[in-house]
Amino acid sequence: MSSLLAASMPAPSIEYAKLSPMLIVFGVAVVGVLVEAFAPRHHRYAIQVPLGLAGLVAALVAVLRLSGTKATVMVGAVAIDGVTLFLQGTILVVSILALLFMAERGAQPRPQVRSGPGTWSVAAAAVGGGVDAFTPQASAVPGSAGEIAAVRAGIATTEVFPLAMLAIGGLMLFPASNDLLTMFVALEVLSLPLYLLCGLARRKRLLSQEASLKYFLLGAFSSAFFLYGVALLYGQAGTVKLGGIADAITQHPQNSTLALLGVGLLAVGLLFKIGAVPFQSWVPDVYQGAPSSVTGFMAAATKIAAVGALLRVLQIAVPGLRDDWRPVLAAIAIATMVIGAIMAITQTDVKRMLAYSSVAHAGFILTGLAAANAAGTSAILFYLLAYGLGTLGAFAVVSLVRDAEGDEATAMSQWAGLGRRSPWLATIFALFLLSFAGLPLTGGFVAKFAVFQAAASGDAAYLVIVGVISSAIAAFFYIRVIVLMFFTDPPADAPTVASPFLTTTVVAFTAGATVLLGIVPQMLLDLSDRASTFVR
Repeated sequence: MSSLLAASMPAPSIEYAKLSPMLIVFGVAVVGVLVEAFAPRHHRYAIQVPLGLAGLVAALVAVLRLSGTKATVMVGAVAIDGVTLFLQGTILVVSILALLFMAERGAQPRPQVRSGPGTWSVAAAAVGGGVDAFTPQASAVPGSAGEIAAVRAGIATTEVFPLAMLAIGGLMLFPASNDLLTMFVALEVLSLPLYLLCGLARRKRLLSQEASLKYFLLGAFSSAFFLYGVALLYGQAGTVKLGGIADAITQHPQNSTLALLGVGLLAVGLLFKIGAVPFQSWVPDVYQGAPSSVTGFMAAATKIAAVGALLRVLQIAVPGLRDDWRPVLAAIAIATMVIGAIMAITQTDVKRMLAYSSVAHAGFILTGLAAANAAGTSAILFYLLAYGLGTLGAFAVVSLVRDAEGDEATAMSQWAGLGRRSPWLATIFALFLLSFAGLPLTGGFVAKFAVFQAAASGDAAYLVIVGVISSAIAAFFYIRVIVLMFFTDPPADAPTVASPFLTTTVVAFTAGATVLLGIVPQMLLDLSDRASTFVR
């Protein structure tokens, strides 16, 4: 019996060349784990950083070599097409910058160790004469003798690099998944390392651990919805392949109740990762509590991958239900834009303000999805690139503003007069904020114009109207921060501005890219237009 079963099942064909970008990243992650297990502790940082960067650059080269490829591999489980390659390339560019951000061990203020009941942060000199952003001993109780001893010993948490590489591998597989089980595996592979990374902040340890726990619990809950949606879609179509689901719905359009329920539950898991209303409650708390380098990486790369996965599901699996899911998606887009913009106005913490800004941007991206046309797909690809670079740069700027004890000065009142003390940093942060607001000559303006144009061409002009109003509301709190930095007197306990090399490099690169995408965007607009093709 077993021999007959084996004879009837086709042997899987593994196309290593087409899978090479993901295989390189996962391979580097495995090597990184081995480095943590066997390399001497004082050599691990010097090995992990070049290893991770080399792997990401090699994966990016592999993506470029695959340009123009349209194929399904792994027995149809993975799709390699224009959308996949564009999103993977975007994720890798953002990840290279994020890894540099995480690797920062440069000179920052050298505070004293603090301990005692209720201690929320512990800091001390670490690698390279600076302060590491990650706790030296994640398992230690915040403020405990064990943590203080690890800090004084100068231990660096290099486990963050293989964790980041595993997350990046999952992020690359997520929008490439051509069946729902592969997509679920990718979702878990990208999520589990992020849950851990969120709880590894050196400072404000309890806040960081709370963020990690909240993200884990709500993420597990949303994953359960996703898996239940997979089960319902399988019940409707008898297959988990996206193309097979589309064929089953086409053959029986009058009997698609299970498919509608399945898509709804599936969307819960994907919209949670995107941070769309009403699944955005975790965003401000997690973004505030996680280390800024992890927050920037998560805000940019996770949204890119999740939007790509949702785009593939809607365009490949359920295009026959477009008339059913478009109104729902439009309603979610409207709620996300409006609530994100309004809630950002009330914030007094810079990281929480950027978190709600991220929620509002999720609504703008969903506007392109609701267009449900080729122009919407192209606009979304460009938007994700512009948004990802700008968001990572903004959080890198936040990490450079420090108070007297070395903590990030995220209270908005502490940013008063920053333009007088550090004009270059305040100017760059203002550039990012103006790009988020969608002002001309920035990448954000071109991205918003593209998604609004796509929505208008897709008979969703009402989304454009709401989007413009939300952008006007958002411009208010962005400009409020700019006024605070340049036209307000600094407080007595004004924070200092650090200038470590790696983080400064990230800030400079993302700022330059934001300007270039606003002034000469045509090449990337053409590239995103050519890349907006799917293969089943």
